Amino acid sequence: MALADLPYEFVDPGLLELALTHASLERRADYERLEFLGDAVLDLVVAEALYRAHPSFDEGRMTEWKARIVSRAALAEVGRRLDLGRRLKVGAGLAGRALPRSVLAGVYEAVLGAVHLDGGFERARAFAIETLGPTLSVALDEAAGDDPDPIGRGEHHNPKQALQVLAQSRGGEGPRYVFLEARGPAHARAFRVAVEWGGRRFPSGFGRTRKEAERHAALEALLRVEPDSWPLAEPPPGGPY
Repeated sequence: MALADLPYEFVDPGLLELALTHASLERRADYERLEFLGDAVLDLVVAEALYRAHPSFDEGRMTEWKARIVSRAALAEVGRRLDLGRRLKVGAGLAGRALPRSVLAGVYEAVLGAVHLDGGFERARAFAIETLGPTLSVALDEAAGDDPDPIGRGEHHNPKQALQVLAQSRGGEGPRYVFLEARGPAHARAFRVAVEWGGRRFPSGFGRTRKEAERHAALEALLRVEPDSWPLAEPPPGGPY
């Protein structure tokens, strides 16, 4: 899908331009603040979709399915379909290079944040549902038949428990959770945490609390070390990014 075919026409094109500006250009502003906003909008859209589609799901089950749907790998694929990588303005150091999934996913969230600022939440929700397309519909269908033990580890349905058991089965040190940052005011704080394990740092996870961020970070790691057990994910090429 070409950029001209985005399912939204901006009233303020400057917001779209900002969403497509990478920090490597060293301009006064780039897409990162919009990415933060878009991440929050996307969480709400997907959470509401899961809530309405699966009334029997408890909070833990909805959290894990939401994390699958908004994983870096899934959002990067949406970014590719929207041709955002080719349109992103980058500095000389990134010019001509394949963009990592974390950047593609972040740009998609930034565009969503720009839509929210430009047209409001309802337009942003419509944009997210249309652009996520198959990713969201497949997830909602698969969630309907969700196995209470999706990775075959009995009581360890919690991603942190599942990752700990996996680490123990492979020997060596267990996963370590690294607190990276806290964003936003006290009443709307968002935490970012990454997992370090086996000499790798995996993509970070966000949450309204550090515990929730750790769960999301653990799931990001599981999505990469056991991709066959988490069918909506695909492992990043050449290790972490």
